[in-house]
Amino acid sequence: MDRNLLPALAAFAEVAREGNYTRAAGRIGISPSALSQTIRMLEQQLGVRLLNRSTRSVSLTDDGRKLLSQIEPGLAMISHAVVAVGEAREKPSGEIRLNAPRVATHHFIEPYLGEFARRYPEVRVELFVDDGLGDIIREGCDAGIRLRESVIDTMVAVPVTPPVSLAVVGSPAYFATNPPPRVFRDLTQHNCLGFRLSGSGAVFRWELTDPLTGEERLFQPAGTFATNNDDVMLNAALQGIGLVMHLDFAVSQHLASGALVRVMEDWCPPFDGFNLYVPSRDQMPAKLRVFVDFLVEKRRQLER
Repeated sequence: MDRNLLPALAAFAEVAREGNYTRAAGRIGISPSALSQTIRMLEQQLGVRLLNRSTRSVSLTDDGRKLLSQIEPGLAMISHAVVAVGEAREKPSGEIRLNAPRVATHHFIEPYLGEFARRYPEVRVELFVDDGLGDIIREGCDAGIRLRESVIDTMVAVPVTPPVSLAVVGSPAYFATNPPPRVFRDLTQHNCLGFRLSGSGAVFRWELTDPLTGEERLFQPAGTFATNNDDVMLNAALQGIGLVMHLDFAVSQHLASGALVRVMEDWCPPFDGFNLYVPSRDQMPAKLRVFVDFLVEKRRQLER
């Protein structure tokens, strides 16, 4: 490989991520016209068209998509290496790119953004809210937050929430005309609302554990309503449409107010909560280290 192509390949990857020359040029620190010229020269050297251009945005050609998928992992590794070597460890600064699902973002990150910003004013957090199971290295992120069972073994996982459990809930209005379910077979007599997973498109199967035998049971909800948005799903339950299953902390406020009632709690034992996962602890940049420590501190406060 011609190593002189590396800056142009990095510039191409930035344009592909941003979908816009002006934003990409701002991130790189050059003019849009200079960036455009760099991409054209790269296309000429490779002999293929990498980007389709319009007056407002750019999109990848098929050749561009293939090239991006092959160079992104390497570029991410180079980026992490340069940051780790050059960063002053005693004063955290720079950008953290974080990938986290919506529910964890809402309950465990959003409430503390102001405090973290006041403590570390020179650290910039860029948060990608994503309910899928993306590869943080391939996506150019520094860290991700997922349930422990979703973290691959090659990653370093740090618990950032207490243990959690699933909760089956319904409104008092719903239970006024429907006797609360007590065992697994009772669920077939209820209007169980569905949550469609963003990644696979499948409706989430309720995961329950028989309190007498310890056997894990899966229930496929097939009620009169389904959605891929957990807030909408909760609102449907609050309006008395039917039962939903959600994480316990996401419904705790409604349980405390009496707007929702929890049932079959003995069928929903606790399990490991959300973890922040990173590629490695080795040479962790100061900006990421303080962010990890901050979330661990908040977890300990919740456990008190």
